[in-house]
Amino acid sequence: MKNLLIFSFLLIISCQTINSPDLKNGDLLFVGNSSGNLSKAIDEVTQTDKQTNFSHIALLEKSGKDFWVLHAAPENGSERIPLKEFIQNQKKDGSQIEVFRIKPQYQPDFDTAIETAKTMLGKPYNFSYVLSDTAYYCSDFVYHSFAKDSIFEMNPMTFKNPGETEFNPGWVKFYENLGMEIPEGQPGCNPNGMAASEKLIKIGDL
Repeated sequence: MKNLLIFSFLLIISCQTINSPDLKNGDLLFVGNSSGNLSKAIDEVTQTDKQTNFSHIALLEKSGKDFWVLHAAPENGSERIPLKEFIQNQKKDGSQIEVFRIKPQYQPDFDTAIETAKTMLGKPYNFSYVLSDTAYYCSDFVYHSFAKDSIFEMNPMTFKNPGETEFNPGWVKFYENLGMEIPEGQPGCNPNGMAASEKLIKIGDL
């Protein structure tokens, strides 16, 4: 009975809608995949046992009464924009935004993480997904923001759908257009893998 009550409580928490006053500095915003080909390709090859469907991740900054989002996106590279603008942009195509928080026992110095993220602002988006100091993709941007506290890990990247041996057709075409080989096995990170981390807990939806 006790376990059932705990499960029910967690289920209620995980499904609730979050209002701005409940958000905290350092919260992580995970965005469900959209209708875009790149978004679908990211989600398809990065599925985990938890079966999340995320193709983007961003870092929340609370400054006084204002909320800002720091992230790396294909449109403008690494940028800092108002939370309201971020929500509007992501929901144009119906994408769901879920809020995750680093568990208390793992929480880093969020001010330092935010300041680190700001040093990466203005850099272009890393379309190759090969690690670089001059360009960033979304999860790579968040990974480096928390690198000092080792919150997340890099793992070998794959561009094959789970359980398959051939490369995802979307990624084959993507890298053909870039004129480069698929960086299979090179170190990287992705939104689905980060959302599955034992260090995070889902708080609710925006």
